[in-house]
Amino acid sequence: MNQSASPHLPRGSDSRRVRVLVVDDNAGFRESLLALLDAGDLEVVGEAGSGAEALEILSTAEPDVVLMDVRMPGMDGIETTRRLKQAHPALGVVALSGHEDQGIVRDMLVAGASGYVLKDSDGDEILNAVLRAATGGGVLSPAVTPSVIEELTEALDRERRRTRELEEAQAALVERSTRRHELVARLSHELRTPVTVILGMAQTMAKGRASPEQQRELLDRIVERASDLASLLERFELAIEAGVTERVDVATIAREVTGGDPNVRVSLEGDPAPIADLNASVARRILHELVDNARRFSGPQDPVEVRIRRTDRCIEVRVIDRGPGIDPAFRERIFAALEQVEDLNIRVHQGAGVGLSLARAAARGMDGDVALERSGPDGSTFLWTIAVER
Repeated sequence: MNQSASPHLPRGSDSRRVRVLVVDDNAGFRESLLALLDAGDLEVVGEAGSGAEALEILSTAEPDVVLMDVRMPGMDGIETTRRLKQAHPALGVVALSGHEDQGIVRDMLVAGASGYVLKDSDGDEILNAVLRAATGGGVLSPAVTPSVIEELTEALDRERRRTRELEEAQAALVERSTRRHELVARLSHELRTPVTVILGMAQTMAKGRASPEQQRELLDRIVERASDLASLLERFELAIEAGVTERVDVATIAREVTGGDPNVRVSLEGDPAPIADLNASVARRILHELVDNARRFSGPQDPVEVRIRRTDRCIEVRVIDRGPGIDPAFRERIFAALEQVEDLNIRVHQGAGVGLSLARAAARGMDGDVALERSGPDGSTFLWTIAVER
């Protein structure tokens, strides 16, 4: 350490002498530091040969800055700094070391040190570090600054990436949970309608006020409503189980769903094969809902096409009908659970109004989506996108 010191170094921010506590287990080096600080017009308020001793005299010495040796027997400078900063967060700590170990530099900075200076640095560099620490600043020795900054920058980038990934994962979980919660809430509302109707008809029959013909009619309506209710529950259960996946050939699923309908044609565009991690039952239900929707709003002899294409990022399944199209005002409403475009009193297409909502919810439950890609007077195209590993 060069003992020379500039007589023009600034004082503390309040114009009083900066108070310094010197901590080093080497008595000879401690003595050199005391001489340097005195020459720099700084006030030495105490000295300690160990970390434990520094903690003992801290409250009575009341320093602005602690010059801290990193390597000491027993409690080292890193642990001592950590405890000092916990007790006095505003205290400035300047680490002193004879080594350029990046790990030690990082640990001292993490513990709360304001600066890090090598013991063989010029005296002015040590004094400058003390003064900067007294005013809330920090100094790293030029010998260690580039490598430490590079390592800290890389560590910060890693933590930022990790934080971003965790935030994205958390947001995805929250979004998926929210969607399923909304689906459950809306379906529970829809379930009350058929249950109420079935209960009302059953109560009418139990009172014995209906004629035999009326009883048969009521029974037929109960069976019909119960069947609709069972179908609704089945669709609901499949949507909830979307997270249980296996390797599935989407083209095979499409052929299974549409095989019995001569008006539905399945085509596969390009290579490779459209293989994805899906719940096979849920995939069938999604396609069934999309094809069923297309058939409902097409003429009896109008063709429906299912086109499947694999890209680098996803599998695209398009269901194309020749129906009258969908008014732009209703293009998002059709995906709301329990919604139908037709008014109840003029409805010609039957259904509970949950098919497209369930298809979208199930697709999103498997990290995909269902959307209306295009619609016009010549028909509509619904697009089911399926996420794949690149």
